[in-house]
Amino acid sequence: MPFHQRRTHWLAALALIISFGAAPAHAAAQKKTVRHVARLKVQQAPSQETPAQRDRRLERECKGRPNAGACLGYAS
Repeated sequence: MPFHQRRTHWLAALALIISFGAAPAHAAAQKKTVRHVARLKVQQAPSQETPAQRDRRLERECKGRPNAGACLGYAS
């Protein structure tokens, strides 16, 4: 067998031995670090009113006011 092939086999064997030796240390390190995933909270609208409730409220509040701003389309 030529020298470069023997050296390649030797390096492959050495890399294999090192990788098996590092696996248990890596697994032990992974067991120690436990990460918790933050849960997202769904936020309600500040008024917590449905669109139908909002329409009725705006019709009631915007009577006789200028047809501008929040009352646009609700003022009579």
